[in-house]
Amino acid sequence: MKAHKLVALLALLAAPATAQDFMRNVEMPAHRALIAQRGDADPIPFETDGCSGGLSASWRFVAETFPKFSALYEAHPPWEYCCVTHDRAYHNAGGASQAEESFDARLSADDALRTCVKQHGEDHAEGYATRYDMTPDQIRAAHSVTAEAMYAAVRLGGGPCSGLPWRWGFGYPGCSVFHSVTPARE
Repeated sequence: MKAHKLVALLALLAAPATAQDFMRNVEMPAHRALIAQRGDADPIPFETDGCSGGLSASWRFVAETFPKFSALYEAHPPWEYCCVTHDRAYHNAGGASQAEESFDARLSADDALRTCVKQHGEDHAEGYATRYDMTPDQIRAAHSVTAEAMYAAVRLGGGPCSGLPWRWGFGYPGCSVFHSVTPARE
C-alpha cells in the first residue's frame, strides 16, 4: 500500500502543468509569508552542507569508515557541486522579491539540480563504467534514478517556512505561514 502512495506522489510531482498548478496553490502562502517576513533584510552569510538530508554527511562518514569505499567512490558524492549550486539558490530564495517569482525560482532551482545530476552521469558515463565495472547506460540510469529521487526530496521537503534547515530561503530568519493569520476578535 505504501508503494502505491509513493508512486502516486511521484507521479503528481513529475506530472505536467496541472500538478504544478496544484503545487503552486498549495505552496504560495508560504512564499508570500517568506517574502513578507524577510522584508528588505539581507541573508546571513552563505553556508552549505553539500547535499542536504544527510546525503553528503552519510557519504563522508562511510568514506571515512571504509577506506576502500573512499578509494573507489571518493570522499563525497561526485555530483555534490550540483547540490552546492542548488543551496546557493535556496539560501537567498533565488533573489526573488515577489511570491510568484519565489515559487518559479524554487521550481527552476530544483529542476536545475535534477538536470545537473543527470548531466554529471552523462559526462562521466564512460569513465565511471570502467571504474565501477558497469556499462555506460547503467551509469546513466543510476544517475537518472538518483536525480529523480533528489528532485522529489527537494520538492517535498524544501518548501519555504517549513522550519527545516534546508528550506527555501534558509538564509533569512525562519518564517511561518501562521504569522500572517490573525484570529478574529469578537
